Amino acid sequence: MMSSSCSRTTSGPRGARRLLGAGLCAAALLLPGCTGSLGAPWEGGEGSDQPGGGGVDLPEGAEGAQVAARSMFPRLSHAQWENTVRDLLRLDEGPGFSASFTTDPLGGVFDNNEAVLQVTPGLWGDYQRAAEELAAMVTADEAKLGRVLPADLPAAPEARARAFVERFGERAFRRPLAAGEIDAYAALFDRGEALFPGEDPFVAGVRAALEAFLQSPHFVYRVEIGAGPAEGGLVPLSGHEIATKLAYLFWNTMPSDELFLAAAAGELSSPEAVRAYAARMLEDPRAREVVGAFHRQLYDYAQYHDLNKDPELYPEFGPEMGEAMQREAELFVDHIVFDRDGGLTDLLTSRTAFVNDDLAAVYGLEGEFSEAFERVELDAAERSGLLTRAGFLAAKATAREPDTIHRGVFVNLRILCVALPSPPDNVAALPPGEHRTNRERVEAHTGKGTCGAACHGALINPAGFAFEHYDAIGQYRTTDNGEPVNAADVYALGGQPRSFADAVELSQILAESSEAHACYAKRWIEFAHGRDARPEDRALLSALAEASRGGASTRELLLQIVSSPSFLARVPAEAP
Repeated sequence: MMSSSCSRTTSGPRGARRLLGAGLCAAALLLPGCTGSLGAPWEGGEGSDQPGGGGVDLPEGAEGAQVAARSMFPRLSHAQWENTVRDLLRLDEGPGFSASFTTDPLGGVFDNNEAVLQVTPGLWGDYQRAAEELAAMVTADEAKLGRVLPADLPAAPEARARAFVERFGERAFRRPLAAGEIDAYAALFDRGEALFPGEDPFVAGVRAALEAFLQSPHFVYRVEIGAGPAEGGLVPLSGHEIATKLAYLFWNTMPSDELFLAAAAGELSSPEAVRAYAARMLEDPRAREVVGAFHRQLYDYAQYHDLNKDPELYPEFGPEMGEAMQREAELFVDHIVFDRDGGLTDLLTSRTAFVNDDLAAVYGLEGEFSEAFERVELDAAERSGLLTRAGFLAAKATAREPDTIHRGVFVNLRILCVALPSPPDNVAALPPGEHRTNRERVEAHTGKGTCGAACHGALINPAGFAFEHYDAIGQYRTTDNGEPVNAADVYALGGQPRSFADAVELSQILAESSEAHACYAKRWIEFAHGRDARPEDRALLSALAEASRGGASTRELLLQIVSSPSFLARVPAEAP
């Protein structure tokens, strides 16, 4: 592990308590790990016998597996920090501190991308303040304090303090503490009475320990050292490290007490055992939230809000529509993945929808509807999967017209993972009024014979034209400015041109394509590992894409990921 000496100082007694009492500083968190009084989890570095259980027995042939290098110290995302604090302190709900944390920069599609999850000086200050306020809040409330105290603590003060440190520390660091760590935190516990004069000595000790635990790199980062020397070129992760990876993938929070016990008992010691345990975790309601978050970020539901539509053309479109469109998308994905045990093919082709009165009007449904969402089946001639739903269509539209270009870009980037070049600077807007239909206007501006034809003509425009039947709020139409809608075009998939008449046919073609399933698999690999996909992922990506195209469900793809060498092991770190 990398080491760092702490040289930063803070004036005042509270600053001294933070930095000297906890033995931490901003420099420690700016590095991927630190050594020192409370920094080193174990001695010996990589390959040593660390606390946390034996490593997983990798399957035969795993030594030849291509596993991408990744950080041994991925930082918790703000959402993961919030959920972890809630569960660590056994609060009824998240404390809400992360809402005011220093914002992480954008990086890739998902918010757990380790490349951008750094601890900046501003975020380090946020962590300090949150740790102090949380420790004070918990220890000032007898009921809250009782929740964090392990059961059956010894009566003797010294033994009681050490038992608290050992058992709470295991949950905070998501692994058993080493003897040296217990000694260090127990010593800090004993200083609590001096740091918080006037408080009950035991309560003061808990408060001091809580502040330190919540500021430790081993809380803020998910440390993955491994469970022994490299075997066949890979370092197997320990049972506690695997339990932690599973918990943050499926629940976006720390392991449960049951999962800790499973790790300690060696119940995560083989790929088959991990797969079986993961299957049970997917039945937890928290897994639905995480799968929903994956699709919310991949399909960019955030764009459904704050849409401006011309009130003269679309008087029925109000500010509440954004929330309704997002809720429809969430219910649809949840139904496909969990109720139907479906996958990408169903996401692209299912006609099942969940609508309230506002959305029912957009879809032209007859009958009585209310504010509550009802399950319906949409017209097979007009709708097919998520690309023909109001949220996507309205978000990729102007105030008055469909936005053909952005609809096409979305299909290329988010459905097919096509690496489009960045648009040139100072692109002129589509010329208004020169052509009767939206398609004619787009073709005149970016079609054959124009400077944008190379990219637009083969990739963006064909995919975007498929949606000409849908206006600026997603309503189905057969004419555009009095002219019949033309949504037909050709898009090359698998090296072959594929003709389609409209978005329904394009959605079916996409659902049959290897490219769409490979893209979906790639995104799940990125989300599961919290990093960009790399060349070493090709074998796993190919296997997942083939399975998905063959009808494997989203849940099956996840189970294949967590039982693969890339999830259960890591490549050895290079010597400094």
